[in-house]
Amino acid sequence: MADPQHSDRALLVRFWASARGFWRGKSAMIAWPLTVGLVVIAVLQLAVQYRLNYWNRDFFNALARRDGATLWHQVGVFAPLAIMSVGLAVISVWARMTTQRKWRQWLATYVLTDWLADERYRKIEAVGGEYKNAEYRISYDVKSATDSPVDLTLGLVNSVMTAGVFTSVLWAVGGGLTVAVGGLIVTIPGYLVIGAIIYALVCTGGMLVIGRHLPSVIQMQSQAEAEFLAAANDIRESASHPADGQHLKQESTVWGALAEVLLRWRQLLWQLMGTTFVSQTDVLFAPVFGWFLCVPKYLAGTMTLGELTQASAAFVTVQAAFNWLVDNYQRLSEWRSATARVAVLLFALDQVRQSEPKKPDSP
Repeated sequence: MADPQHSDRALLVRFWASARGFWRGKSAMIAWPLTVGLVVIAVLQLAVQYRLNYWNRDFFNALARRDGATLWHQVGVFAPLAIMSVGLAVISVWARMTTQRKWRQWLATYVLTDWLADERYRKIEAVGGEYKNAEYRISYDVKSATDSPVDLTLGLVNSVMTAGVFTSVLWAVGGGLTVAVGGLIVTIPGYLVIGAIIYALVCTGGMLVIGRHLPSVIQMQSQAEAEFLAAANDIRESASHPADGQHLKQESTVWGALAEVLLRWRQLLWQLMGTTFVSQTDVLFAPVFGWFLCVPKYLAGTMTLGELTQASAAFVTVQAAFNWLVDNYQRLSEWRSATARVAVLLFALDQVRQSEPKKPDSP
């Protein structure tokens, strides 16, 4: 549930207005090399994946011919490709997590400095809105808001490049499919590409319909967790004033907050069951559907075993790229929730800052 005072777009714009500062000023000397490095690594990984796809074809063609010499040659080709693939994956983890850590450090420092300046952490209590446990937003939500976009953006860039490269492979290897329709001979050009697009549209559409409430559910669950933590903290802090008569009210509040947490958790459970149904169905049926599309040409003798294997692997790769939203819908929803909560805090700090008397200019 977004802050009623601000639209989802306004919250995203406010978050980005501050968060993009990581790529400016002194921090840009770290941010840009890491960003460019991640893209370069993704391109190299795609190149290795592309070469492995053709290795797959050559290996299975040699296997079908029982050509021992070619099989051993392909084993020799596979070894350096495997080493490069593993090495690039390890380097990618370092670059990705370093980017996330540096960005989190920068944004947390930015928000924490603003929150502590002139004791704004006290003044913010007078601002209307849900700003309980600002420290929770600075620690947990800032982490989520900086971790997820790095993963999501890198995955999206990789998916776009992969879709472009492997769509051409799928088109070239699959070619056209000739079928008889009502006495007419019809050729469907690039039928494997068309099949991959249709399959991806069905899965993505299913995810959007079934998981349409997931972002708001995640945000309400995060808000409930924060309020539960705040209620528990109030009880701990009131221990120094045992006779003020507030403890009974505070105990009632914390039990109510716990009930709200459990309610939101149950709602999240049902949403995740639905999205998991779509994603797991996609994972299970994608390779089978790819094989099913290739079998007619293989049985007709117009596609070799190696080409069938290559086309099936390329089909899975292409539809996985097309289904980026299906695979990342939950992570995207969690990120939207985290950025909204950080943005709400930033808006509150903006309001406090504007209400403060202007300091006289230094002589």
